[in-house]
This record gives sequence, structure tokens and C-alpha cells, in this order.
Amino acid sequence: MGTVTETNLGLKLLRKGKVRDTYELDDSLLMVATDRLSAFDVVFSEGIPKKGQVLTAVSVFWFKKTESIVPNHYLGSDMPPGLPDYLKGRAIIVKKAIPVMMECVVRGYITGSAWKEYREKGTVCGIKLPSGLKNGSELPEPIFTPSTKAELGHHDENVDEATGRQIVGAETFDFVKTKSIELYNFAKKHAMEKGLVLADTKFEFGILEKNGKKQIILIDEALTPDSSRYWIKEKYEHGILESLDKQYVRDYLEKTGWNKAPPPPKLPQEIIEKTTERYLQAYKILTGKDI
Repeated sequence: MGTVTETNLGLKLLRKGKVRDTYELDDSLLMVATDRLSAFDVVFSEGIPKKGQVLTAVSVFWFKKTESIVPNHYLGSDMPPGLPDYLKGRAIIVKKAIPVMMECVVRGYITGSAWKEYREKGTVCGIKLPSGLKNGSELPEPIFTPSTKAELGHHDENVDEATGRQIVGAETFDFVKTKSIELYNFAKKHAMEKGLVLADTKFEFGILEKNGKKQIILIDEALTPDSSRYWIKEKYEHGILESLDKQYVRDYLEKTGWNKAPPPPKLPQEIIEKTTERYLQAYKILTGKDI
């Protein structure tokens, strides 16, 4: 399987992110999901085959299912003429919006960085949690744990609610918090019915301005294996946290002793192939379809 880690479309490149390349298209944007892999905020030289197609297909699936909860930036998947064939399935046309400068993280289960903080302080982003939780425990209710939006090559930092309000303003903060939790609860229910546990996820929002009015919409990606942590429900019920996302790569990297600073280590072919399998499996379980 081939990979796409770089794009050059002859259009104005608006932004090159860790995974996505965004180009200007008159009044809209062309957002391309490459096969680049980012782990611990470092981009690897190897790509993960089919990753871009999975991220795009999963996002479109969720954009369509959740537009009644909050509008989003998705306009369509038909590519303008003259663009390369490799964009098919990995690129979408989206609305232009001004990003809200805060990552909107919702956690329904405790694990990852939240688990580390909880063990040290009994809190996550300043939110006091019940004692006695274990890695993977379901929380009494989902919690909103925002973080800063770091530039490429820098780490996002968790912030408490008061800091989040200072960053984006109280009204915007309250809106994105409410909608993030609504989106999470909706997706968690669907995933559970299909056989997956949605442990946590990250949303991004943007502001549309038209005729002097502002509207906050969902942008970037939605509930993908890159922005979310999906566990296999059957394994979870037996106490095993088996992820269908890039946590598989993170777990491998933790064992290598890498200091999580560039340059990243080389990924073995086996790790690359098994990561592709997990991305494809996540899409199949969530949608009932193959890429």
C-alpha cells in the first residue's frame, strides 16, 4: 500500500498541520488528510497506509450524524477538476472559519495523561475526581478538560476552566463546552452499540462571520482514531484496554525509551502494518463499511 505524506497541489497552502494540509479554494478550503503520523506532538517520517482515508471517512460519517447537535464545516467530497487522483477519499471541501484557539477535550473514562495527573493529585485539569479509580475506569459523568492549541513542534498544555474562559471568552467557552459534551455523549452511545468504548475525544471549533453575525461551528476532524481513544468493548469488559487508534504506536514508543523529542525513532514495518489494521477496523466497526 502506498502512502501520501506530502502534498503539492499548485494552490495556496494555508496551513500545514501535523497530519492535514489545508489549501485555499476561493470562498472555501480544501482539507487533505495525509498519512503522516504524529505521536507525542512529533511527526514521524514514515506514513501509515490508508490513514488519511480513514480519518476523512470517519469525520464525514460523524459530521453527517451530528449536524443537528452543532453545525460543521463540511461542504462536500467532490474534488475540483485538475487535482491529482490520490486526493480521492482523503480530501474534503470545507467552510472558511476562524479557529477558536482552544482544544476541546472530553473524557468519559480515565486514562493517558489524565490517569497520570489523577494518581499524583486526585484531579484532572483542576477537576476533583472520586478516589479509588483505576486506569480505564468510567467517570461518573464526562468531564471537559480543554487545552491550549500549540504550534507545530510544541506540546498542547491542559488548562483549567478559568484559564479557558480567559483564552476564548466566557460565552464562547460555555458554548463549546456544552456542545463538546453533547457530541461526546451522542458518539459514545453509537460506538457502544457498535462494540467500541469511546474513552475520550478532542474537538475543534471555528467562528463563521456573515452579515455581522457570528456562528460557532465544528471544524477540523470529528471523532477519528487520531482525535479519539477507542477501546474494543468486549476486551474492555474483561479489563483489557485494547485501542483502535494511534495509542498502539504510543505504547510501542513508550517501550523504546525515546525521550519524545525530535527526531523520532524509526517505526518497524510490523508496527506500521498493525496500526493501519487498527484504523481500518475502527472505521468498519463504527460504520459497518470498508474503506
